[in-house]
Amino acid sequence: MTGRVAFLLRVGYALAAAFGVTLAIVVATGAPPFATLAVMAQGGLGSEAAILRTLAAFTPLLLCGAALCVTFAANLWNIGVEGQITLGAIFAQGVLRAADPAGGLPQGLDMALGLGAAALGGMLWSLLAGVLRTHGRVHEIFSGLGLNFVAMGISLWLILGPWKRPGMASMSGTEPLDAALWLPALGGRPMSLVGPLLAVVAFATVAWLLTRTFFGLTLAAVRQNALAATRLGLRPRMRILAAMGICGALAGLAGGILVAGLYHRLIPSISGNYGYTAILAVLLASGSLWALPAACLFFAVLTVGSVQLPLSLSLDSSLAGVIQGVFVLTLFAARRLRPASPGRER
Repeated sequence: MTGRVAFLLRVGYALAAAFGVTLAIVVATGAPPFATLAVMAQGGLGSEAAILRTLAAFTPLLLCGAALCVTFAANLWNIGVEGQITLGAIFAQGVLRAADPAGGLPQGLDMALGLGAAALGGMLWSLLAGVLRTHGRVHEIFSGLGLNFVAMGISLWLILGPWKRPGMASMSGTEPLDAALWLPALGGRPMSLVGPLLAVVAFATVAWLLTRTFFGLTLAAVRQNALAATRLGLRPRMRILAAMGICGALAGLAGGILVAGLYHRLIPSISGNYGYTAILAVLLASGSLWALPAACLFFAVLTVGSVQLPLSLSLDSSLAGVIQGVFVLTLFAARRLRPASPGRER
């Protein structure tokens, strides 16, 4: 049996096992399994409005997934991506709310500055976790989780304090941005298609960076053996900080797109668990860059389609989270339990 055929058999076995266990869990919750999956698929892809909502979820997932591939390449678990999305949204909101649409700047420059500020905010927040790792010996998982809570606290303070709506403090978010500062939407659609385009460009750039450049090779060297990389003069600390900075910039850009292209204001919990879901997407893709877009699309459809569960089947929308977790965990377990090849002794 060729290596490619064996690989396809392993993938097919893992997927079949994952779908089987997932359907069994859905049945155990008392939900009709195939109807549940059909409703979520229809809710995510069944109409133009559903596809646009799925694209709106796909955009931050792909940006954060590509960002996490950079840190995973250096053996870093950047759990703080949620906080980096939030800081990006805060920086974008701060620049755009201070902008004057009638100030004479070329059209689109304000939005470009807002998105650039978003990338900067996410990068700085990520570099803080990176510095704690390289110079304070604090693992990025712990610093990232802590910084996530700090970022959420800052956003709530701004929404209820300095940036509160005139005359009231509302948990619905800040005052909406001037329509001239929104990312352009085609045909009056509720979300901008600029976001998905930026996400695809960012993904292609990351793929090129990791597979076609010396920088990507050095990240692999740092992942494999940091001590050997040090002796070769590759400066692992600088590589780690660079990987964290790139990851944070892309996550921050996702936050800026959420502000300028979807919500048009800063809202509580604007990160929407996209960072954590992107971790699942990267794990589902097993670190493969080329499988990542499909994994992100899968989770985007589940996330958007789950909204229809209470309406169509009287089920809690949180069932989608159960399906996501069970599917990924079963897929990992199934990959460890490989079926025997034909002619191979058991």
